[in-house]
Amino acid sequence: MADFLYLASQSPRRRQLLEQIGVRAELLLPNADGDVAEDAEAIEAVLPGESPEAYVQRVTGLKLDAAVARHARRALAAAPILCSDTTVALDGRIFGKPEDAADAARMLAVLAGREHQVLTAVAVQAAGRRWAALSVSTVRFAAMTPAQIDAYVASGEPLGKAGAYGIQGRVAAHVEHLAGSYSGIMGLPLYETAQLLRAAGFVV
Repeated sequence: MADFLYLASQSPRRRQLLEQIGVRAELLLPNADGDVAEDAEAIEAVLPGESPEAYVQRVTGLKLDAAVARHARRALAAAPILCSDTTVALDGRIFGKPEDAADAARMLAVLAGREHQVLTAVAVQAAGRRWAALSVSTVRFAAMTPAQIDAYVASGEPLGKAGAYGIQGRVAAHVEHLAGSYSGIMGLPLYETAQLLRAAGFVV
C-alpha cells in the first residue's frame, strides 16, 4: 500500500485536515494540460426531489468516478483516491455555493437565527473497492443584522463555500451552537475518513 493518497478536491482545507491526522495527500485535479474536460457544474446539479443526504452522497460518488477515470488516464502510481463533498441544508432545502455576493447575502439572511444541517460525504477507492460514509452536523447561527451579513460577505469568505460560509473563519463570531463533527463542517470529517482509510488498508 502506498504511503500517500490522491485527494480529488480543490479545497486547501481538506488537504490541511488530512495532514492533521498524518496523511500525505497528492492532489488529483481535473483539467490539467491535455486532460479531458470535466463538467463539474453538471455533477453538482440537484435532481428534482432529491434529499440533501442523497444529493451529497451522489455527488461525492460521481466526483470519485471522475477522479478514478482521471487517475487511469494519467497512468499514475497506485494509491487510494479520496473524494468529499459538503452541502448545507435547512428544512430539506439545499444551500450550495453562492453564485455571487448577492446570493451569499440572501443565503446568510435565511440561515441567520436558525439551526441548519451540514452534510459531508466522503468516499475512498482503493484496488477496485469503494468505501463511503456520511457525516451530519448541526449548526445554529445567532440572528444577524443586514450590516453584519454585508460585512461578512464583503470579506470574500462566503464565495466558493456551501451555505456561503466557512466555519473556521469570521462567521465563527455568529455561531451560537454546533453539534457533530467540526472537521466535517469544515469539509472532511476526520473520524469517518480515518475509518474508511483503515478499511482500505491505509495506515492512519
